[in-house]
Amino acid sequence: MGGVPDPQRYVLTFGCPDRTGIIARISGFLAEHGGMIVEAAYHTDPDTGWFFTRQVVRADSLPFDAAGLRERFGAVAAELSAESSWSVRDTGERPRAVVLVSKSGHCLYDLLGRVASGELDVDVAAVIGNHASLADITRAHGIPFHHVPFPAGDPEGKAQAFAQVRELVDEHDPHAVVLARFMQVLPAGLCAEWAGRAINIHHSFLPSFAGAKPYHQAYTRGVKLVGATCHYVTADLDAGPIIEQDVIRVDHGDSVEDMVRKGRDIEKVTLARGLRWHLEGRVLVHGNRTVVF
Repeated sequence: MGGVPDPQRYVLTFGCPDRTGIIARISGFLAEHGGMIVEAAYHTDPDTGWFFTRQVVRADSLPFDAAGLRERFGAVAAELSAESSWSVRDTGERPRAVVLVSKSGHCLYDLLGRVASGELDVDVAAVIGNHASLADITRAHGIPFHHVPFPAGDPEGKAQAFAQVRELVDEHDPHAVVLARFMQVLPAGLCAEWAGRAINIHHSFLPSFAGAKPYHQAYTRGVKLVGATCHYVTADLDAGPIIEQDVIRVDHGDSVEDMVRKGRDIEKVTLARGLRWHLEGRVLVHGNRTVVF
């Protein structure tokens, strides 16, 4: 027997310079309209003096829809601070994602399996690959696959390829653009356009071993832990705000191949966690740091 679906909710996230009265103003605004808060989290960063909150409200407790909440809360946010950053997400709208891949399929297999089993609540609208090797598994899940070749040593051809990728992605207006071991560096323009939506999995515990062949770097260094980092993509390679990280132990007897095999397990779990938290509105970005509620 299937479980009872969760009631529709609105997820409100908010950040601004800290001062007294913020929580009272937000909770008072929601109470004024009959809003039933079912989750609430708060954090103040002592280094930046910035306040963050995530509030979850039952949709059926409010007399207006998500658009109405955005309109009314916008005035509250402006009143609290001209520097405020906020969003309202409607859980009644199933989020969309587009996945970018190359040849390595372990992260894609994992995401498709989680979506198919209902564990990850997202519509994968399309998968785009600069190689065609993952086309069959994608189409087996009923998802369109687009092959966009990236010609080696041809900057103009690469720019044209990225223009095609951009068109394919933007057609779906996704909530997340997932780089599931996509081995091409996004140009700065795309990083800016997809800021806060483009999510990468790097096969290293950043900031250690950034760039290419991190497991080879780790093996040469003789580390005892290898890890993975899920982060937002920025124009600074492998340096965007970190959403989630995890590690697994290795030892002196492990080869590079052993590290790669173990690392793949961590990559899959770390990417799935990071994507889930992003889609649930649990990640608030401030500068190059995140608060994850």
